[in-house]
Amino acid sequence: MTEHPVAQEGSEASLRIALVGPTHPFPGGVAAHTTVLAHELAAAGHDVTLVAWSHLSPTMLYPGEQGLPSGAPEVDPFPRTLRVLSWARPDTWLRAGRRLRDVDVVVLVHVVPVLVPAHLALLRAAGAAREGRAPRVVVIAHNVLPHEPHPGDRRLVSSLLRRADAVLVHTDEQARLATDVGASRVREVDLPPHLPGGPPERRPPHDGPVRLLSFGIVRGYKGLAALLEALREVEGLTLTVAGELWGEAGRRVRELAADPRLRGRVEVHGGYVPADRVAGLMARHDVVVLTYRSGTASQNVVLAHRHGRPVLASTVGSFPAQVRDGVDGLLVPPGDHDALVAALRRLADPDTVRALADGVRPPDLSGPWANYVGALEALSADPVMVEPVAPVTAVPLGALARARTAVAGLRARRGPVLDLGPQDLPEEVRATDLLSVDAEALAAAETARSLGLPRAKDPVAAWAALGAVAALVRVLDDRSRSAVLVDESGGGSPFSRWVRALGFAPVELELTGRRAAIEVLDVDTASLDVVARLHPGGCTASDVDHVVGQASWALRSGGLLVLTVPIGDDDPDFAVRPADVRGILARADDLGLTLVGDVDGDVLSRMREARSSFGGGDSPAYAVLRLTFRCR
Repeated sequence: MTEHPVAQEGSEASLRIALVGPTHPFPGGVAAHTTVLAHELAAAGHDVTLVAWSHLSPTMLYPGEQGLPSGAPEVDPFPRTLRVLSWARPDTWLRAGRRLRDVDVVVLVHVVPVLVPAHLALLRAAGAAREGRAPRVVVIAHNVLPHEPHPGDRRLVSSLLRRADAVLVHTDEQARLATDVGASRVREVDLPPHLPGGPPERRPPHDGPVRLLSFGIVRGYKGLAALLEALREVEGLTLTVAGELWGEAGRRVRELAADPRLRGRVEVHGGYVPADRVAGLMARHDVVVLTYRSGTASQNVVLAHRHGRPVLASTVGSFPAQVRDGVDGLLVPPGDHDALVAALRRLADPDTVRALADGVRPPDLSGPWANYVGALEALSADPVMVEPVAPVTAVPLGALARARTAVAGLRARRGPVLDLGPQDLPEEVRATDLLSVDAEALAAAETARSLGLPRAKDPVAAWAALGAVAALVRVLDDRSRSAVLVDESGGGSPFSRWVRALGFAPVELELTGRRAAIEVLDVDTASLDVVARLHPGGCTASDVDHVVGQASWALRSGGLLVLTVPIGDDDPDFAVRPADVRGILARADDLGLTLVGDVDGDVLSRMREARSSFGGGDSPAYAVLRLTFRCR
């Protein structure tokens, strides 16, 4: 396999990744997600090859379009794509697998059980079943089991998930199901957006009846029949069904649409909806309906919100976490006819729909990808990472030691890692510092790249993490790389990736709110060496005191707490006021944490200068403060 251009610019810490899944010319969200994921992994500095399908599945199992009608890709194709796999050609499975023996990680995209034999054959050929040097295997399970299961599905999927080193899913329910069918290590991460079509279209306000839109393939589990049955009882609404009509579910929708009670109110547009029609379709409707009977993860809520449209959805899959009931949409229990009728009656009022539309916030299209890539990197490099799946429970400290041992074994197998000493870090990179202008963040990102650290997409996150790395190298000075590090920063921060490149074995904890996460570890007092809480998962004004208090008992003597806090006066719950910084330092000092760096003589004076530069006032227009404390 030839070197990827990004990898040539990168570092020894980058991974050689084979991503196995569908891409153009196959339609749909899974193919788009796989393609965008390849781009995101490459942008993070990894050497990526997308091993794709030329023939994906038999027509009897996928009766819809198996190629985009327009022939134009819905997302930018990944340049290093090998379309070498065919569902009907086992020899292609083996040949592709043999080409992957030198990669570090094989990431398999799992959707339907019929492809499990091909995946298992590919892994065996790649050496994933051998002892010794072999690629690690991470399975991305969009649906652990299919929405419409067949006999033998569970056994097939179990054989794949048991073979994998780790499984990534997109909802709590799928995490539990993956564990139930035999996966030994599961991590749940929100599905990042990979939206078809361009930006929203702006059209004049609509004065007629409220217009509902059902978008996507019509299948039984999506509940379109129940929606039409409820719509017969509610006047003042129209519905457009746009998408391929599959099997009995499609026939039932056509039958109900012909009901005299719905005459003139329901339009059915069968066939695949190309990406260039999405924006116009959203602009011509007022509410997107997703009244599924069951579901896993979907980006349709994000798609609707991107176009400013509220949503009517069932409480299944990822919808309850994506829709704020009564604010930017309505939620109903699946299969509850009366609740669905009541929700439709609320939507028949244009004022209600306008209020819901006003509550729609533009979705974050980049942050979730940083978190997703960070999760894949952790699963690829850390065989025994501590990652709670369902409700958080205590994790024994022994898991931390196992994580360090496992990572050490991976390092030995992959060869040398980065070896940074105090002399390698520029003097301007300080453990405690203030970021007040974008140029400083961009300079930090460039410094990190020059040191050989993996690429960071967010310059502010790079600035925050680089100072933490400097504290590890200069202050902690753990040349054995045996320190116990707990990183609460989330996948948007490169800190865990960077310290893994230096030889440490960080334990990553996902934040479920604004509270510190180290209390989920059943650790003894004074047992951790480092606790990090950095941008974008840094502390806010409402939780900084709690984080400092937790770290004060969890850190051993000489241990480090590194955190970032936003500075400003606009939101007292989010940002720390400049006047409160001294109070934070005093509180930390009372708890036995000594500041690393001269904040009184340097950082606070720079804060005053920043306020002056931005025209006076109590705070700069933009500032992030990085604080590093050492436990006495």
